[in-house]
Parts: sequence; structure tokens; C-alpha cells
Amino acid sequence: MLDTTAPLTSPPAGAAALQNPGALSERFFLRREHHPANGTLLGFWLYLMSDCLIFACLFACYAVLGRSYAAGPSGADLFDLPLVALNTSLLLLSSITYGFAMLEMQKKKLNAVLVWLGITGLLGAGFLGLEMYEFMHFIHEGAGPQRSAFLSSFFALVGTHGLHVFFGIIWLITLMFQVKRHGLGVENRRRLMCLSMFWHFLDVVWIGVFTFVYLMGALP
Repeated sequence: MLDTTAPLTSPPAGAAALQNPGALSERFFLRREHHPANGTLLGFWLYLMSDCLIFACLFACYAVLGRSYAAGPSGADLFDLPLVALNTSLLLLSSITYGFAMLEMQKKKLNAVLVWLGITGLLGAGFLGLEMYEFMHFIHEGAGPQRSAFLSSFFALVGTHGLHVFFGIIWLITLMFQVKRHGLGVENRRRLMCLSMFWHFLDVVWIGVFTFVYLMGALP
């Protein structure tokens, strides 16, 4: 005779998950959203560290070759400090405007984020425009990168930073289209955070360039 008072065996974990698909999807959602985010940020920090090594090598080359003029012009002869100060102000302001974009992102104000990102891109483009003007002026004066070791190291260091700003602007424009289309979801917020780290990193590098290359190079 069947004992109806005996306790029933508890269903296995897999069967319980099938009976409660909401808990299963929540578990998968947490795994999909949080773990890749941590991995993305860690990977981007590793990338920034590799960029630090690149700029450290370029700064070291400039430190060694920065006084090798080969009877050519020196930094004191070439550098226009008011123009460089204006250029520096544009890049530092772009870092502030990007900070405003991140604040608006925390408030989930989509249009305000796009406006501040657009202002940041314009300031970055202005920085690149003045830098290209400076390069063209130097080349017109016969002070191209092939003129001396000083100019070769100068163009390598400043030009590499300019390339980073250029690619940062392309990234920013692409991200603006993504934010406009898909909103401020988890993925786009993570992308905005990565670009924020990259953009502030470029500002820190430029402060070193402005101090070590331009200010010290303008000394007689």
C-alpha cells in the first residue's frame, strides 16, 4: 500500500529553475551585465597602462634629444607660448565639459549628455586645428621633423598625442550616434566611462607636454 504521508523528494535545482524562469533569467542577466562590465573596465585600464609606456618612451627620447639642434632652431626660437596656452585651455576645457556630460548621464538626461559631448568634440577639434597650424608653420619655416633630432623627437611626441585626440574625437562622435539611437543603457554608460578615462588621460599627458616640452623648451 502506498504511504501518502511520506515526504516528497524536493525537485532538483534545474527543475526548480525551469519552474521559475524569472529567477533563471535574472541570474543570467546578472552574469551578463556585471561580469563583462568589470572585465571591460579592467581591460581598458590595461590599455591605458600600455599607452603610458608609449608616452614614457617618447618623453625619454625627447629628454635625450631635446637639446640636439644640429645648428638649427631651438624651442626658444620656434615656440609661440600664447598660442600653446590657448591650445592647452581648449583641451582642459574639453575635459571639464566631458565631466558635465558624465554628470548629466547620472541624471539620465539624454539630450544634455549629447550637448556636452558635442561641445567636448568641438573643443577637441579646435585643439587639433591649432596644433596642425603650429606644425605647418614649423615646416614652412624649414623646421620639419627631419631638420634635427630635437625636432624629430618633438614631432613624434606631440604628433602621437595629437593622433590620440583625433581618434578620441572619432570615438566620441560614434558614441554620440549610439547614445542617440540606443539611449543611456548599461552598455552605453560603460562606453562613456571608458571614453571619459581616455579623454582625461590625454589631458594629463598634455600637461606633461606643455610643461616639459614647451615651457622648459622656451627657456634660453
